[in-house]
This record gives sequence, structure tokens and C-alpha cells, in this order.
Amino acid sequence: MIRLVINRYDERGVIKHSIIEQKLKRKVLITLPEVSKEQSLSIQQAKPLYALDPRNAYSQHIEETLRILIAKDLLKPVYHQLAASQNVQEVGGFVAAKPSSYQVNVPNKEVERGDAIRIKVHNQLIEKMDFKQLSPEELTKQDDASLEKLRAKTQEMILSIVSGMKEISNRNQRQQLVKDVLNEAIGLGPLEELLADPNISEIMVNRSDQIYVERSGQLTLVPARFSSNKQLLGVIERIVAPIGRRIDEKTPMVDARLRDGSRVHAIIPPLALDGPVLTIRKFSTEVIGPEQLIKFGALTPEMADFLRACVQAHLNIIISGGTGTGKTTLLNALASFIPHEERIITVEDSAELQLPQEHIARLESRPANLQGDGAIPIRELVRNTLRMRPDRIIVGECRGPEALDMLQAMNTGHDGSMTTVHSNSPRDCVNRLETLIMFAGMDLPSRAIREQIASAIQLVVQLTRLGDGSRKITSITEVTGIEGQTVSTQEIFTFKEKGLDENQKVVGQFMATGLVPTFARKFKQKGIKLPKGMFDGS
Repeated sequence: MIRLVINRYDERGVIKHSIIEQKLKRKVLITLPEVSKEQSLSIQQAKPLYALDPRNAYSQHIEETLRILIAKDLLKPVYHQLAASQNVQEVGGFVAAKPSSYQVNVPNKEVERGDAIRIKVHNQLIEKMDFKQLSPEELTKQDDASLEKLRAKTQEMILSIVSGMKEISNRNQRQQLVKDVLNEAIGLGPLEELLADPNISEIMVNRSDQIYVERSGQLTLVPARFSSNKQLLGVIERIVAPIGRRIDEKTPMVDARLRDGSRVHAIIPPLALDGPVLTIRKFSTEVIGPEQLIKFGALTPEMADFLRACVQAHLNIIISGGTGTGKTTLLNALASFIPHEERIITVEDSAELQLPQEHIARLESRPANLQGDGAIPIRELVRNTLRMRPDRIIVGECRGPEALDMLQAMNTGHDGSMTTVHSNSPRDCVNRLETLIMFAGMDLPSRAIREQIASAIQLVVQLTRLGDGSRKITSITEVTGIEGQTVSTQEIFTFKEKGLDENQKVVGQFMATGLVPTFARKFKQKGIKLPKGMFDGS
């Protein structure tokens, strides 16, 4: 049956409801008003009108439309048709989640009923099994074999509970329920499927019923959800327990990592107002090297050759970029150029680097315990690396006073060292380093700090996340010295953005600026050959 919907209806217009119904011989089910100004803004910003302003007239009518569709049970046929197609559709930069592995994300009584059934089964499971077996502390003590036995035992118990429930008659629903409760009991609940999806790079849980993921640089709201804030908090506790950390009202924030190395940050009430907030940056099992970065369009082969030469010539390199631009990925790729016979010391807050070399010592900082003791900051580790006979020092990220120790190491014979800094341009990177050094409390004059930066760093590689979600090296800049009171730089390679194509993808061009780096003589001294004309501007 066809339902009639009028979009962008103007009451002041000539064509009225009655005329439309008379001509089409159908009753109008839904009417959406004309809001030209807001709709133009929505198109310009490539964002849904509801996301821009949920209180405007159009958004209110959209909510009413949803209520009508739910009340008349019109969404199910559409969903099943989409689910059968197994397609992922991208429209205006927004990606629709693949529906095959998730529940329908419709806020109706059926979803609430499903949550209630899951909670009921979970509570019965806890009553029948030894609760201590399912506690985060106990689960962390289990080896893989014991955990597999516990999983099989738990699954058998859930099956016995579900088989006696009259509320679940459908076989597929019963299997899904068993899987969900099992993941809740000894796994990570609805996060299990998201973590298993190789296309997802980041998971953001804003509250128990709102989970966003990042796929191919685009943020997507997925239908997966926790049944309650209590369940979400239990999953967070299960994540942090294996590494000896706790999260409670006294310590409502925690940084942790999963077994596979994925970075985790959690914050709970009273600091998080709508319930626990969880962010997971997934650890890629596939090491992304220079070849993959070229394939992804992050840089050109010529730029990769230049960066390889810089690493082999023992230049000190800073990778600059904002959050989620791929700084650690690029650091890993550049570090892969280091010769295998050299001794490398890595220092990180949370171990992420996956270097192919064998002669490596990996260090990781440690936060304070519940009593506030035992913290080992990155700065202390950087100081210790100087007594470990390193050829190269690689610091995952400088974001505090360790910047001073890193620069001192670069200036005292540890050439070829690398680190990353949060900043939006090479100039911002230099200024940020100056600020970080001031955190060290050494009361150094500004001139002395700038001289330290200019003598320690030869290259700044700038990463940027563009509007379409792609990540590119937008600048490779040489630090040339001091001019007056300013650290001087010159750009060697740049990315010129030209606009968007028909698929809303950024179009641009990598190009050399025509300036030859002053350290080019080092390439000759090391016997490193680069193609002629590499630095010619075009």
C-alpha cells in the first residue's frame, strides 16, 4: 500500500492539501514543512537538519513522523528489505551501518522488551552460577584454557535458562539472546561485534544506548546498545581489571588497553552526567607501512623516498597533527626505515608501536596507584634511555615536560630520534614545543628554548585529517635555524587542496615547493641517492 508524504509543504502556497488528495485520490499521511533557510544550512554543512537543530519545526515534524511510522508498524518491512540487501550506503558523507549483524535501532517497545529479557536472563545466570566466577577480578586470573571452559559452562547455563522462557519462541532470537548474554557475562557485551569488525577504527560510547563508530574516517551511529548503565560499567571494570587499575567514584577516570593493544579511555559519573563514557581506539593488527600509506593517498612515492632518506641520514623528526590524524601510524612507518643493526629504545604511554627490527627495548609509563604512589612518567623514562646506549630514541608522544629531555637527547648525540606532538601546523608545532619545555620548570629564557629547538629538530612532518575523513601529509617542513627571535622554517613538500569531487571526496595535489633542504649535503655524505629534480616545484 502506498502512503502519501508531502515534503517542504508551504501553507502559503497555491497548492493545498485538499488539491493534492483530490488529484492523487489518497489521504496525506505525513506533512513536512518548508524551512528554506535551515535546509540550505544543512546542505552547506553536509549535516542532517535534525543534527543541526533538533528543536526547529522540520525536526519536530521528523520526530512526529517517526512516531506515526512506529505506531502504524511501517518500519519493519523497510528494515527487513534493507537487511536482505546487505548493502552499506553512503549519502552526503554519512554512512548507514550495515544492518546484518545488529539489532534494529528503533526506540520502540520491542527494543525495550528485548533489553528487559536480557536483563532477566542475566540476573538468573548470576543466581545459578557462582557470582565470583563472573567478577572482573576473577576473570583476569583465568588463562585461555580455563576461560574457554568457563565460557562453555556459562553458555550451557544460559541455554537452559532461555529454553524455559515462553517469551522467546523464535530460534534465531533465542540464539542471538544466548550470544548477547554470554558476551555480557564474560565478554564485552555489544562491543564484541564492533571490535571484531576490521572496518571500524574507533568506538565511542556516549551512554548505554548511544554508540558511535568510525568507519573509513566517517562517524556512524550504530544500533548496538548496552541494556543498562550498570552493564556498561561492568564492561569498563572488566577492561581495566587485567592491568591492575580500578574505576570508581574516587578514581572516575582511567586510561587502559585491551589485550590486543587497543587504547581505552573511560570516565564515569559523577563526572559523566549521562552515564559512563567509553572510548576505544582499536589497535590495528595489520602494520601499515609506507607502501600502504602511498596506496591510501597519504603521500606520494617521492615524499616517501625523501622521508626514508631523512631517517637513514639520522635527522631528528617531529610528526605533528591533531587527534586521530594518524601520527602513531606514520611514526611506525618512518621507524621501519631504521637499519636493523641499530639499537632502538621506544617510550610510550600505551604501547602501540610495532617495529620490524629486533634490537629494540620497549618502555611504557605507569600511572599512580589508588594511594597516589608509584607513578613513572614518560619524562623519567626518557631520562633513563640515555643510560641504555640507544642509537635512536622514539617517544610515542611529547605532551609535557619530557619535551625538554627529548630535545636534550637529540642535541647530545642521539641523532635520528623521533616523536609526535599535538599541533595543527609546523609553526604551531614549534610554538607548542616551546610551551611544553616551559612545563619542565627550568626557568629557561625564551631565546635559549628556541635555540634548543632549532638545533635539535631538522624536520616537521604535518598530518591533517581532511573534511572527507581522509588523512594526508599536508606539509614536510625543514627547521633551518634562528632568525632574530623566531625559529625559521622552510616548506619542502606541500598538499594543495582544490575542492571536492562528485562523491564529496577532497581533490588536491602533492607538490614540491622548489626549495632544496639545507641538510641535503648529509644525503651525499651518507651515500644516499635521491632522484634528480625531486625538489623542483611544479
